[in-house]
Amino acid sequence: MNDAQGIQAAQADTGKGGAEGAGTDDRSRWLALYVLCTGMLMVVLDATIVNVALPSIQDDLGFSQSGLAWVVNAYLIAFGGLLLLAGRVGDLIGQRRMFLIGTTVFTVASLLCAMSFSQGWLIGARFVQGVGGALTSAVILGMIINLFPEPRDRAKAIGVFGFVASAGGSIGLLLGGILTEAISWHWIFFINIPVGIGVALAARRLVADSPGIGLEHGADLPGAALLTAGLMLGVYTILGIDDHGWLGTQTLILGAVSLALVAAFFHRQARIENPLMPLRLFHSRNVVGANIVQALLVVGMFGMFFLGALYMQQVLDYTALEVGFAFLPATIVMGFMSLKVSERVSMRFGPKAALLPSLGFIGAGLLLFALTPVDANFWTDIVPPMILIGAGAGLGFPSLMTLAMSGATMEDSGLASGLVNTSVQVGGAIGLAVLATLSSERTDTLLAAGKSMDEALNGGYHLAYVVGAGLVAVAAIVTVLVIKAVPMPAHEMAEEHADARLEPAYAEGA
Repeated sequence: MNDAQGIQAAQADTGKGGAEGAGTDDRSRWLALYVLCTGMLMVVLDATIVNVALPSIQDDLGFSQSGLAWVVNAYLIAFGGLLLLAGRVGDLIGQRRMFLIGTTVFTVASLLCAMSFSQGWLIGARFVQGVGGALTSAVILGMIINLFPEPRDRAKAIGVFGFVASAGGSIGLLLGGILTEAISWHWIFFINIPVGIGVALAARRLVADSPGIGLEHGADLPGAALLTAGLMLGVYTILGIDDHGWLGTQTLILGAVSLALVAAFFHRQARIENPLMPLRLFHSRNVVGANIVQALLVVGMFGMFFLGALYMQQVLDYTALEVGFAFLPATIVMGFMSLKVSERVSMRFGPKAALLPSLGFIGAGLLLFALTPVDANFWTDIVPPMILIGAGAGLGFPSLMTLAMSGATMEDSGLASGLVNTSVQVGGAIGLAVLATLSSERTDTLLAAGKSMDEALNGGYHLAYVVGAGLVAVAAIVTVLVIKAVPMPAHEMAEEHADARLEPAYAEGA
């Protein structure tokens, strides 16, 4: 039995004893997709919506500048450290169960964040919120793959998910600005509560349940401890680079310990009878290649979101709300490409062929950002690179997700889903640390050379964009050399040709 047949058989089984009142008809599957994507959007929004509100949080709770960073870092450490483990545990206990647990933890933690009255309370609640975010998002892509075994439907579904995952950050900037300025920072967390409750109730009704393969197939508690500790310590080390430097004692020691823990975990998985994380998934060139490309690609994307937002605020004097609106062109184009174009291109030419031009769009957009002046005009200097990056992300991320999941079986789909999210978070964190460091050093050099503050800041951002574009070029090379083309199934090709033959008839009838 091949993977597609196995998925269809499993879906038939879950449909018989699945979600309460949920069938396996086409409408139910698409409703289930929208529920899962709403849960993902809730988590993705929270990664950026807080950034806009940080000044208000600092004034209200009396944070120091270094203490304020932990409002973000506490979330990122838990989130980035648990994604891979959560994806695999979802395979073992059932992905819907893991999704519901994560949504519940995230919603309760959001309430605790909204009610925070002290610095320690908010930081602790943000850590718990990061745990819930990891448990929720780690299994979503795997559930989508299992829901849609047919290539055409799967491509459409991944396009929807890709838009939510990639555009959620810019939506968070806009929504955070609106809520913070119109009401208060507490509402960036309160808004999660009705959404989280609605997602959990809808998921119980619409998303088919599956029991998982059982804890006995991977109940490796020492391995889980090694992986979680290694990844959390790694994220903590990355976040501390700004304060301690790349070659600082703390960075080198903690980085070495983190790598040793992760290496010990993989060594253990190769030796024990029932590993928590079977290494067979990493034998697929497409899985490995797609995750490497994604890790490189998100560096440029993170640079555009975070350094671009700083450029608009610090150089162009945009308000937080104006920054959110400035990202709308990228979001709109991203949505159009993800929902209307990516599936058609991927089905006609294959996901690898769709990925290559997307990398070109993103690289060109970053290079255009590297030309923005200190007195930029929004329409002529900012909108064009936004459109290019939005087009590239909307076309490329669904293709990357398809390739990253192409080597996963039903039993490993949660693990593959968690790996996709981990490559985004860890790759983005490392990349942003590199870009921020290079940008800061370039700014200091330009200030010492007598440049104004605006010119020095802008010069630092320009260097970061160029480096990001260089990494996108490396991603293109990896795509060409490592990733193998995924052939389109014969019956899908037949449907394509049938559609092409029917279109003239429809036109004549009209």
